Amino acid sequence: MSEPLVFFTMALAFVGAAAVGRLPIGISLMAAAVVGGLAGGEGVPVRHLVEGGFGYFDLLLIILSAILFMKVLQAAGVLDSLAAGILRAFHRRKTLLLLASMALVMFPGAITGSSTVAVLTAGPLVAPVLMRLGLGTLKTGALVAMAAVLGMAAPPINILVMIMGGGVDMPYVGVTVPLLLLVVPPALAIPLWLGHRELGAVDSEHLDDILPKSWFGEYGWRLFLPLLLVLGLMASQRFLVRFMPDPGLPVIFLLGSLLGWRSGRSFDFLEVTRQAVKDAMPILAILVGVGMFIQILTLTGGRGWIVVSLLGMPKALLYFAMALGLVAFGGVSSFGSASILGVPFVLALMEKNAILTSTALSLVASLGDLMPPTALAGIFAAQVVGEPSYLKVLRYCLVPAGMVLVWGLVVLLSAETLERILL
Repeated sequence: MSEPLVFFTMALAFVGAAAVGRLPIGISLMAAAVVGGLAGGEGVPVRHLVEGGFGYFDLLLIILSAILFMKVLQAAGVLDSLAAGILRAFHRRKTLLLLASMALVMFPGAITGSSTVAVLTAGPLVAPVLMRLGLGTLKTGALVAMAAVLGMAAPPINILVMIMGGGVDMPYVGVTVPLLLLVVPPALAIPLWLGHRELGAVDSEHLDDILPKSWFGEYGWRLFLPLLLVLGLMASQRFLVRFMPDPGLPVIFLLGSLLGWRSGRSFDFLEVTRQAVKDAMPILAILVGVGMFIQILTLTGGRGWIVVSLLGMPKALLYFAMALGLVAFGGVSSFGSASILGVPFVLALMEKNAILTSTALSLVASLGDLMPPTALAGIFAAQVVGEPSYLKVLRYCLVPAGMVLVWGLVVLLSAETLERILL
């Protein structure tokens, strides 16, 4: 079977398993990889399936340890206290309150690289306050969803860039400034667009009814020691590289989790760990499936055919394919989109700086978490605000998502100029 036919067979098997068979995305990718091996005349190549499944093993460790860290912060009362303090400080200044709410939801996504974690951990803290202050249910859901998507693309952990970097042998170094350039402008514009006209104020005596409980009065600054430790070790990786070894992100998150176990509200560490593994499993399965899919696609020649086809495209058509393909495929999996389409797009733009290219593409690919049928950010944001139809929430995401898409393409088109300025 020819390379294009193998690729389309794998794609059809994947879509059939995920959309028709309703199988989990990770299992669907694994099944499509097996079908690809059979269609390509390789049988069931167990060695390649196992090798591909472990292709993103470092990312699996980062994601698992990062989600454990967020669960510990949640159980220890750190997230509640942080949200209560920030929202109390800005409740009379609606511009600052909107920006602070955006940052609060983005934070878990930036730490874990997952929009789902951002919505489920910070969304329930922020959404009730915004709705009580007059922001409509649908707009609140849209703000939470967009914040989660931007958090997914924000530093320090951007899994989409890591996936694309792994495909083109680019280390995850030097991405912080480009990612901030990509994420900060829409993070400032979107909350003001959605909520500046509607948001009101509430009297100080009524704040306690809508704010999460703060544990700062009981534990003081020691409550935030795990967060300070993790951020300090991350900063030392960049600024003190000559004086201390790099412990690695999984170790950093694990140290922060262990410190959080004893720095705040008491909780069952083993139970929190079990919950973290449970919550991380769908994401880990997707990455294992993506690794298998890419390995078989490479084995059968499909990946090379995609790259050669993209290299032969006119530039205008190539950028259109990026804008459409990355977002549309993200409706199945943004991680799969970054790997299956993002890597060939980076290779097709090798004349540009790979760091700027991959970071800009990651911002575009992150919008896939708003794309039906999966629409993870939209579905969970709708659940957080109590809206039965997530499509109503996504309607208010259209303009903000368009802003993000245009900004990502502008940065991509300006890569040569930005390289001289930033890098």
